[in-house]
Amino acid sequence: MPLDAADIAALFELPFSDLIYRAQTLHRQHFDPNAVQLSTLLSIKTGGCSEDCGYCSQSARFHTDVESQPLMSQETVIAAAQAAKARGATRFCMGAAWRGPKEKDLAQVTEMVRAVKSLGMETCATLGLLREGQAEQLAQAGLDYYNHNLDTSRSHYDNIVHTHSYDNRLDTLRKVRGAGLKVCCGGIMGMGESRADRAQFLAELAALDPPPESVPINLLVHIPGTPLSEPGTSVLDPIEFVRTVAAARIAMPASFVRLSAGRSQMPDHLQALCFLAGANSIFYGDRLLTTPNPESDADLKLFEKLGIRPLNLEMPEPQRKTTEA
Repeated sequence: MPLDAADIAALFELPFSDLIYRAQTLHRQHFDPNAVQLSTLLSIKTGGCSEDCGYCSQSARFHTDVESQPLMSQETVIAAAQAAKARGATRFCMGAAWRGPKEKDLAQVTEMVRAVKSLGMETCATLGLLREGQAEQLAQAGLDYYNHNLDTSRSHYDNIVHTHSYDNRLDTLRKVRGAGLKVCCGGIMGMGESRADRAQFLAELAALDPPPESVPINLLVHIPGTPLSEPGTSVLDPIEFVRTVAAARIAMPASFVRLSAGRSQMPDHLQALCFLAGANSIFYGDRLLTTPNPESDADLKLFEKLGIRPLNLEMPEPQRKTTEA
């Protein structure tokens, strides 16, 4: 049985050392504790999105520095994927800013997927809400993962997004799973949610059947011009962020837990605590869609200090097990 919101809320109340111990113990049962997956994210279509996600610089409804750009050419995407692979990335994720893909755009994206797949990389796409049959087209092109985040708890969601519902997101996840794709699904911490919201959010993820293979945990990046950058927006305590990573690891022991947006705001010791808490994947490269990310050299230097090595695709994937905390 997956952990429910009450179970996960109880994890948050544990003494910090006990929580980290439980998370690290489970992490070692399912993964090499000293290997971290490197994934690179590229915005293949930037800005001009019709949706109103309150954290996002790409919404056409907000006044930000981001300008709308057309879908990238396949040649540009392949060059970026080749560069990412040369730096050590094993997964390449392509993101597009729109409510969901039109068929003519999806046809171009599927060609990009085939081209990146031919490089020997895992492929991931985050294209918004999918219509019937679109997940199958992506699967036929060889896509490995589809990312579609829940963002936050159901009860807090309406404070963040108004143009599509929580159930719209869950419906897309059902389509993705039904097409045989692996699921990448997580959220953003620090959007004014409570600890109870964080517990509910993780419980929602853990209740997916099966749970997501990849769980990105983002820390809100305050982008000028977005509603969540306005004065008065709370800043999440760093230890609470680490607790969230640990709770995610315990709730979904066989999933990759990825440190995603917000790492540029995290000093080395905070990232080290997150790895200790069970994070075993990062977005690797100098930029994430429209927000900054630590330079690749800085990540490799941190790995060297911590004795961490990049995960390679030859390493066997963990067996998914049901583990009760």
